[in-house]
Amino acid sequence: MRFSKWHGLGNEYLLVDRREGGGAIGEELVRRICDPHVGVGSDGVLEILTVEGRRAEIAIWNPDGSRAELSGTGTRIVGRWLARQLSLDAVEVAVGERVVGARVLGELMVEQDMGKVEVGEKELLELKSESVEVIPVSVGNPHAVVQQDPDPAEVARLGPLIEHHDRFPERTNVQLVRVEGTQELAVGVWERGVGLTASSGTSACAAAAAGCARGWVESPVSVSLPGGVLLVSIDGAAATLTGPAQEICRGELSAELLADIGR
Repeated sequence: MRFSKWHGLGNEYLLVDRREGGGAIGEELVRRICDPHVGVGSDGVLEILTVEGRRAEIAIWNPDGSRAELSGTGTRIVGRWLARQLSLDAVEVAVGERVVGARVLGELMVEQDMGKVEVGEKELLELKSESVEVIPVSVGNPHAVVQQDPDPAEVARLGPLIEHHDRFPERTNVQLVRVEGTQELAVGVWERGVGLTASSGTSACAAAAAGCARGWVESPVSVSLPGGVLLVSIDGAAATLTGPAQEICRGELSAELLADIGR
């Protein structure tokens, strides 16, 4: 089974094209190849299911073997991969019922139409020994935005408590957000099924949408993450996300590894 490894500001994914053979990807295979010690190491897997015209249909896997409804980094990577495959500047990436339009800008940058973003009202969550105000946001996947300094230790402490709170039966991504200016946010991300991550496209959209809705910032918003900066434009209920996608390497899973997990 062949793969290519990509990243967007340090948020890394393995891309596997099912059309090349090797069968469908499952939970056990995903968990193994995402492990940095006994696999390849990755924040997730992008499975190319079909390509028709200028549209690719994909499945997105978290490293714990669960499926993700959407990933801004993942669709950005697939957008650039597909545009290169087809020698086009503009393509579409379908994840479930959501279709993300992607336009390649220059060498590495990709602009994406992420679609509708829904920002809820503030809610008070009771955690083990404290209360935390969160703003629930949907970017096709769930998010909980907290206006608090995004110190990595605090993101690592609060992230799993909010991710697994009863309020979120399907679990949630978590963002700690600090306002840096009228159009700037600093964001720390705890990604559902991943943990601390260097960057997240949908988290950037969620933070920017919450910030615009609550009057913290104005669009377009420069979102500073540990891995770098993403640009998010909010127009009504729709978000446009711009950031880089870069291929790292290509390889093939060994017969030994596949046999070890019964493939």
